[in-house]
Parts: sequence; structure tokens; C-alpha cells
Amino acid sequence: MSRLRFGVIGCGVIGGLHARVLTSYPPLAERARLVAVASPSSQRARRLAAETGSEATDVSALLERSDIDVISVCTPSGLHAELGLRALAAGKHVVVEKPIDVTARAADRLIAGARQAGRALAVISQRRFDPASRMLRSALDAGELGTLTSALVEVPLWRGQSYYDSGDWRGSRALDGGGALLNQGVHAVDLVQWLMGPVVEVAAHTALKGHRGIEVEDVVTASLRHANGALTSLLATTAAYPGRTTRLTVHGDRGSAVIDNDELVYFHAAGPQDDTSAYGAYGAGNQAAERRPAAPAEQRDASGLLPSPHGEQLLDFCDAVAAGRAPGVDGEEGRRALLTVLAVYEAARTGTVTRVPSTTAPDMSPAPSAPMTTEPA
Repeated sequence: MSRLRFGVIGCGVIGGLHARVLTSYPPLAERARLVAVASPSSQRARRLAAETGSEATDVSALLERSDIDVISVCTPSGLHAELGLRALAAGKHVVVEKPIDVTARAADRLIAGARQAGRALAVISQRRFDPASRMLRSALDAGELGTLTSALVEVPLWRGQSYYDSGDWRGSRALDGGGALLNQGVHAVDLVQWLMGPVVEVAAHTALKGHRGIEVEDVVTASLRHANGALTSLLATTAAYPGRTTRLTVHGDRGSAVIDNDELVYFHAAGPQDDTSAYGAYGAGNQAAERRPAAPAEQRDASGLLPSPHGEQLLDFCDAVAAGRAPGVDGEEGRRALLTVLAVYEAARTGTVTRVPSTTAPDMSPAPSAPMTTEPA
């Protein structure tokens, strides 16, 4: 089977992770090859190229290369659709980092562009590919936790003022689109929908409490109602010093599970003969050790993320292209997460319970592309 040849646009933290995963994640060795990286900063491109054994170039030259099959877009969020459309017009398949973009219209244009070009489009949501998340999804599919009742999502992070001051685009509505939820918390929004079902209605509050000079929130709380009637309570913030791990808790009427920092730390499912009529076990009977997927210890990347979830999602993308199927997290799935985040923002703005719009993207023609600026540091 031939290898897909990748180019990465954006040589900051996330672009660096993509490049390193493509060149060092063993399961990808026979499926993908990094050819070149590009950035508005030639210094960054040269540095990342030297680290990964690839070539450094500029964005226009990268898009025109005939020896590249796939473009990974790892730039500020508000540029994802524009650069993705340019890549599609050049005949490339496209992988975009989260979120798909910052507006529903931009997402719709990118999805329509991929459809019209007959090329694959994936949106990075690597937490679906964590072993713990996959195990929990299998348990839910098997009905082991019974009827799903509620979930808790905590994304209690810290980003110092210097983080937002490091680039004019950070914390801007045009390129960041949103703050703690759209930039940092969108992965958790996607994951809780993948596990609990689509969100149909939200109520929310946002605030800017720990930073200055930005246009977006650094604290958001929301109540989400899923299509199956289950409820999720969500907190996302970049103003929780010194920063704690992301945590997802799922409850059902026959069991509960907790994933903390990508690890399964608690799992309990009632057996067929267990009596659940009284008071339960108050957290006792942890079955996580029995359920925890066996996986080799991993060292976190310089980005702070584990490399294997990104690696597994890119492997799924390679499989999807080879099989002519949609990737596991395609444009429609990326749009679903974006629409939920945008509904949270609208609910916070209006102070009203807000419905999440339809998750089916209209068939739109792509708009002309815009010039690229800077990428994440």
C-alpha cells in the first residue's frame, strides 16, 4: 500500500506535533510520509523541517507541490476554511486542526468544497482515539451503564497573560473565534457528544475574569441537554491557576465512568444480578483497573499532548482515503461540535435557552480564499 505524502501548514505548537507524529509514530511509518512544512515565518519552518527531516517552504509553494497528497492545516482557527479550500482547489486531501473554523458559514464552505472536489476532509478531535475513550464508547454501545442520565465536563486550564500577548490573533474574534470553550474546550464538547449523543439545547454564562485585552471569554459554564434527554454540566476556563487536568464523568442508571487526563480512573458497571435499588456504593467497587486498556507508557510531546491519539486519527485518515470512506471525524462531525459551541455563546449573550441548529451542512459553493497571516506559537 502506497504512503500518503503530507505537507503541514503552520509550524507552531500544533503544527510541530503533527510533523513529529507523522515522522515518529511507528504505526504511520508505512502509511504516511511528511514531505514539507510551511509557515509565514521562514525561521520556524526551517527549524521544524530540520527537526523532522522534511523540507521548509512557503504556503503557496507547498500547495502547488505535486509530491504532496494531504495538507494538514495547523494555523489560527479563523484561517482553517480558507486554507483548506486552497488545498482542495490544488487537488489535496485536507486535515484541519480543531475547530473546523470559527463560523458555521466557513465550516459549510469547507465541507461543500471537499464534497465538490471529491477529496477527504477530517477535523482533528483526537480524544475520540484515546484508548480510554474508545473503551468507554464500547461499554456505552453495549448498554453497560444503562440509561445515560448525566455527564460532567471540566476543562480547568491556565493560560497566562503572556499567552494572549504573544500574538495579535490570540483572543480575537476574527481568528480565535472564541476563548476557553472554542479554543481549548471544543475537544471535550466533541467527546461528550460522541459518548452521550448530540446536544440539542443549551443554557450558559461566560465571563472574562483572569485576563485583559482580549475579545473572548476565559470562563464559561453551560448546561447541555442531549437528544436522549441526558444532561451535561460543563466548565471550561483558562483562568484556573496553575491549571488542572481535563476530566469527563459519565453517569448512567447502572454505572459510571471517569476519564481524567486521557486515563480511565474510575469505572463501575452493575452486573446482571447486582441490586441497584438502594443507595449504591458511593464510588466504591472501582473496576477501572480491569477495564483500563493495556497500552505502553507514552511520553507527552512538547505540546503537552500524547502523540498516539493524533497518530491514530491520522492513521484512520489514511485508511479512509485508501478505502474511499469518510474519516472517523469528518467535516460534518467537526461542524456539530462548532455549532454546539456557538449555541453556548448565543445562550450566554442572550440569557436564554438556545437550540443547537441542524447538524447537516448545506451544499454551498466555496468562497475565494484569503491571505494567511500567522500561526499558533
